[in-house]
Amino acid sequence: MNWDTYIKQFGQYLKLERSLSQNSIDAYVRDVEKLKQFMELSELKVSPLKTSSGHLEKFIQYIGELEMSAYSQARILSGLKTFFKYLSYEELIDANPAALLEGPKIGRKLPDTLDYVEIVALLDAIDLSTVGGARNRAMLETLYSSGLRVSELVELRLANIYFDIGFLRVIGKGNKERLVPIGKDALKYLKIYIDEVRVHIPVQKGFESYAFLNRSGRKLTRVMIFLVIKKLAEKIGLKKAISPHTFRHSFATHLIEGGADLRAVQEMLGHESITTTEIYTHLDRDYLRQVVQEFHPRG
Repeated sequence: MNWDTYIKQFGQYLKLERSLSQNSIDAYVRDVEKLKQFMELSELKVSPLKTSSGHLEKFIQYIGELEMSAYSQARILSGLKTFFKYLSYEELIDANPAALLEGPKIGRKLPDTLDYVEIVALLDAIDLSTVGGARNRAMLETLYSSGLRVSELVELRLANIYFDIGFLRVIGKGNKERLVPIGKDALKYLKIYIDEVRVHIPVQKGFESYAFLNRSGRKLTRVMIFLVIKKLAEKIGLKKAISPHTFRHSFATHLIEGGADLRAVQEMLGHESITTTEIYTHLDRDYLRQVVQEFHPRG
């Protein structure tokens, strides 16, 4: 039997013998499907019955590098533990490969993840009647909608915003370019900023091509964006320690927890190969747009 068969039987077990709600069953099934996707990405032709603790450790490392929060990684691991416990209970495997697995060990502390309600609260706290407010709304909508690094945001050029197809051309690490989908809300606020606000800013020579400018007509700095976010957090009484990266972090977490394909999220984040076999498949542009529209809260 293949992965799909075991996953289907696992869902039936959760329903009939554990009496879980459909939402809980769906969450457990999504966790196992993520492991299945990883196996396919890594070209590991391994059935659930032959999956080892080494495979699971590499998978946990993989989702950690996709910038999911530690909490979300631990929750997925809990789902996998339940799946392999089920296989053991059914006497389909002799040893449970997930039994001794610990939670993800993250080398650096990742920033807190914002839930969607907190994202909306931050965005709604921006005063759109000001020049800076219109820019900040467009800026933060773009960060969250496309999962950009802050360095990619400050370097975004007007010519690289494709309103007609809903994509940004982003210059990432190592001067590598990628196309990233951008949601309709972010596009709306970007257009308002560019057409109604930015056109009235006296742009300094050499900064004409940059999308986001300060009042002096020069491109923004990373520190300025950090301060904008910090002030908004204080304004709504948010106690979490957040930064521009929190929006990228939340983008990845919300997509993956919503059921988005790992490979699509990997490409949108601009990570090349995360797998040990260094497989990297460029996905169809229409498919990436579909992933954002289907799984992103503001898609």
